[in-house]
Amino acid sequence: MAAEGDKMMAGRFVGSTDPIMEMLSASITVDQRLSEVDIQGSMAYAKALEKAGILSKTELEKILSGLEKISEEWSKGVFAVIQTDEDIHTANERRLKELIGDVAGKLHTGRSRNDQVVTDLKLLMKNSLSIISTHLLQLIKTLVERAAIEIDVILPGYTHLQKAQPIRWSQFLLSHAVALTRDSERLGEIKKRINVLPLGSGALAGNPLEIDRELLRSELDFASISLNSMDAVSERDFVVEFLSAATLLMIHLSKMAEDLIIYSTSEFGFLTLSDTYCSGSSLMPQKKNPDSLELIRSKAGRVFGRLAAILMVLKGLPSTYNKDLQEDKEAVFDVIDTLNAVLQVATGVISTLQINKENMEKALSPEILSSDLALYLVHKGMPFRQAHIAAGKAVHLAETKGLTINNLSLEDLKSISPLFGSDVAQVFSVLSSVEQYTAAGGTAKSSVSAQIEQLRELLKRLKEQA
Repeated sequence: MAAEGDKMMAGRFVGSTDPIMEMLSASITVDQRLSEVDIQGSMAYAKALEKAGILSKTELEKILSGLEKISEEWSKGVFAVIQTDEDIHTANERRLKELIGDVAGKLHTGRSRNDQVVTDLKLLMKNSLSIISTHLLQLIKTLVERAAIEIDVILPGYTHLQKAQPIRWSQFLLSHAVALTRDSERLGEIKKRINVLPLGSGALAGNPLEIDRELLRSELDFASISLNSMDAVSERDFVVEFLSAATLLMIHLSKMAEDLIIYSTSEFGFLTLSDTYCSGSSLMPQKKNPDSLELIRSKAGRVFGRLAAILMVLKGLPSTYNKDLQEDKEAVFDVIDTLNAVLQVATGVISTLQINKENMEKALSPEILSSDLALYLVHKGMPFRQAHIAAGKAVHLAETKGLTINNLSLEDLKSISPLFGSDVAQVFSVLSSVEQYTAAGGTAKSSVSAQIEQLRELLKRLKEQA
């Protein structure tokens, strides 16, 4: 163990730190994930120190060489974390001193872990959000292209989990694709606000060395520089925004997962999931459980929990940096990993499932066309509210007689309204029903085809911002 005098803040404190306190305070097990971006930030800062006259060219070269060596150790998995490494910043600085000597101590001149850690987190999130966006766009594309291929498949649409109106299977797929495009747009907006450089803000008052923050911005590829040092070291709006957008994304994925779970049951039988994304039962040999979708559904709660936790952390904080903010990284890392996993699994599920067209058609029972019966009367001049009542009476009469609504005689229908004629038989066609919804966004083939083309164009634009 290092001597007390070797600790970063040993000058102020006397005696040893309580070991349990050290365990509570340490974050190295979590934030070592920032190792590479921490080195990137240090390299940029070293160059800025050299420009400011704090480092000589020789010292800069030694520091950069040492940091490159540390980066190589992390990438090869041979970096040795020791007990006194409180976090990734102290670990890298300790190792740099071992490699190049006391000149390593110059690297932190004018820099605080406060502006260092938020810079590291933003650097990691910039890259991570691009990867998440790529996976998300692949899922949307999979939904859209499957919708294009299976556009002629019709099944019941549901409200309140009750049969409502016939729809195209493609309309169902696209409903989820459209929701996910909003998630993609939100991620793009968040990336813009992440792309603001905090480095050079110091602990809270700024940097006293006339550090060239524009140089730092350029070296680290940020779009702009933070406006206020106190805000820069403490703001975690970008974390909250990311976790919030991730929660909405997971809610959308959870809804899609729930729909697919229901449709895959033997009671519905609309689709069959690939064995690749299912598991069996330890007791019941016949079981094929949709574990992939159930896990996606459950992860929505996990992600929301991360959002709720960080909001509770932030809501009681005074201005500038507080140790509470250490909680942000574990939440962000966990959600990044969760999204990357579930998006790839969801894409796999959608691309491999098989639809059971025959079962979908069997489920299209005649009463699903009751609203079409009301529209028939509307076209005959009856006000919709009256037509709705008349169609309801027809449903009730059919139930009373133990018939399906399409098997009521013309005489039965005329007993409800004289407007019913022999042409009422045309109402009881599922294809005719879906084809009447030609308004933009509807389930007619022309409308669905238009949605597909619009989504393909939107995907091109979203890919550019990913």
